[in-house]
Amino acid sequence: MSGRARRGAGLALSVLLLAWLAGCTAAGERGHAAPVSVGSKNFTEAVILGDIARDAIRQAGVAAEHRRQLGGTRILWRALQQGQIDVYAEYTGTLAQELLAMPGADAQALRAALARQGLAMTGSLGFQNTYALGMPRVRAEALGIRRVSDLAAHPRVRRDYALLSRALLAGASGQLRNRATTAGNLLQRTRCPYFYDSHQPCNKRLPGSGCAAIGGFSRQLAVIGASADCIATHPSDMAVAMRALDARIHTIRADGQAREIGIEAFYRAPGQTPHLETVLERGELITAVSLPRPVAGAHVYHKVRDRASYAFALVSVGAIVQRDGSARVALGGVAHKPWRVEAAERASDARQIAARLLDGADPSEHNAFKLPLVERALTAILAEARA
Repeated sequence: MSGRARRGAGLALSVLLLAWLAGCTAAGERGHAAPVSVGSKNFTEAVILGDIARDAIRQAGVAAEHRRQLGGTRILWRALQQGQIDVYAEYTGTLAQELLAMPGADAQALRAALARQGLAMTGSLGFQNTYALGMPRVRAEALGIRRVSDLAAHPRVRRDYALLSRALLAGASGQLRNRATTAGNLLQRTRCPYFYDSHQPCNKRLPGSGCAAIGGFSRQLAVIGASADCIATHPSDMAVAMRALDARIHTIRADGQAREIGIEAFYRAPGQTPHLETVLERGELITAVSLPRPVAGAHVYHKVRDRASYAFALVSVGAIVQRDGSARVALGGVAHKPWRVEAAERASDARQIAARLLDGADPSEHNAFKLPLVERALTAILAEARA
């Protein structure tokens, strides 16, 4: 651990860098400062911000390193407090409610609380937590849809496909939703930290290089459907709902031929070729996603994660529960694709459903907790649906 002075995490990286660089530059002029250590959480948004921080510091003539995807909020917070990193980007809501236990506190109060710990906070970059989904303009105008929240709240979606509505509202962050499309959501890459760390071997990123996640820290990774070459999970919430609803994916090949693929057949098992994630051919594009006739029953979506927002699922469950207790069930956070086993749906007891869904599971010591977590989530869903 370095003995140099540590600064606190800012809530907006561009302003944070201005505050941090003043200290770094002064240290650099003394000629004895170690490289500035920038940390980031284990999702794309945080990694991008960390890269921006590192590059900006270097452009100021100061040595800097980016320690990518160290973990979740608590891991980054402890690393900052203990001096293992110098800076990372944090959200004001997370800082106030989770880290400092000061709900509703303004910036002045947060800064004062941080100062007592020898930390500092900068001003906000000004991100807006708005939600958007790419749609053809004519269709969006006809339906009155401008944001993902509009889609989730659309009367027909809420009435006939409530599971999809709930999954949409549970997914992603506001910044990412502003750029999101339905096809992009289905095709998003894994959030495995080893996939994003170019210094680690990853068969998905570089076929044949190995899988650092196997034998590494695998808390967020797959417990079923994986292979000896890859244990990554698919991160989409929307895809879980679409799997339970039996969505159909419409595409057009490079030669102009159209085809339709059931979502159950859309994702490839990792096998020995985890870099091939879907059955799409080179040059093939998704043009639409369709849903079959509405399915009656109670539509429920539960997402279990490390915090209430801005986090991917450890386990998610999308279900349509009938009056007799039977249910369509799809899981997220446990496999390379939204996981559904139709044979499990003949059971009505949460324990039996979970056992059949996860038959053949091969968890690691880090993620074995996901198996009982699935059963508990199913128990809660069935109880909610029957209430």
